[in-house]
Amino acid sequence: MNATDASAGGTDALRRRLAWAVKIAREAGEITLRYFGSNLEVEWKADDSPVTVADREAESHLRRRIAEAFPEDGIVGEEWGTAEGSGAYRWILDPIDGTKSFIHGVPLYGTLIGIVYEDRAVAGVARIPALDEGVYAAEGMGAWYVRGEAPPRPARVSSCDRLAEAAWVTSEVANFDHVGRRDAFFRLQEAARLVRTWGDAYGYLLVATGRVDFMIDPLMQVWDAAAVAPIIREAGGRFSDWKGVYSFSSGNGLGSNGLLHEAVLAVLAGTPPQATAAGS
Repeated sequence: MNATDASAGGTDALRRRLAWAVKIAREAGEITLRYFGSNLEVEWKADDSPVTVADREAESHLRRRIAEAFPEDGIVGEEWGTAEGSGAYRWILDPIDGTKSFIHGVPLYGTLIGIVYEDRAVAGVARIPALDEGVYAAEGMGAWYVRGEAPPRPARVSSCDRLAEAAWVTSEVANFDHVGRRDAFFRLQEAARLVRTWGDAYGYLLVATGRVDFMIDPLMQVWDAAAVAPIIREAGGRFSDWKGVYSFSSGNGLGSNGLLHEAVLAVLAGTPPQATAAGS
């Protein structure tokens, strides 16, 4: 039995779920596009995050489709909570990751589907509906990038190994303030070549396809991280919390090309940037 068999209940079981996740992520994305760019009513939740009818309708669709194909699996969604399953698999859903972008007509929001087996994130899909692109992966099966009607092609992280030459992204600078770590933002901004806020699901897609070198989030919910963790790993990179542990439930995250991961963790830990810029 290979590693994938041992960790995810068998290769065939995981492959079937990944294929279904790719299909229904596209369907949910189409639902969000019906509302994208329209004058939607926005509600603000207790944590000051926005939600719309598009979020709820897309997640309801995902939950129905999962129940049709895998009724024994559990489901955790941002909008509709937890449905316990009888098996070892759970689906972790974020129908619109980047709702703030979505409500402002910015096309960088995504649909995230993570697949967890016995508390380990083993597969994920990140679909960017308005750009008609996405990336998906499962343990032992590689990561794959799709755009439009073109056939999938392997997704690979960048080869940048110098923090001084790196480009990185984050979802929202204010989130560093929320965890009392604005210092980390400025230290990384000083240490790297370029920083942009092309964040949320799209930022991790950029890492997985080698267009930026790392993505960092001071605040992450399980539905933000469960999908992107296996994608980054299968694309040849590394995903962890800020302590270096592979986890989708620590409350923060770092996805990188792997070569820069320890350097970024060192900055987060307080090591002077010049000591972490590999080769500089």
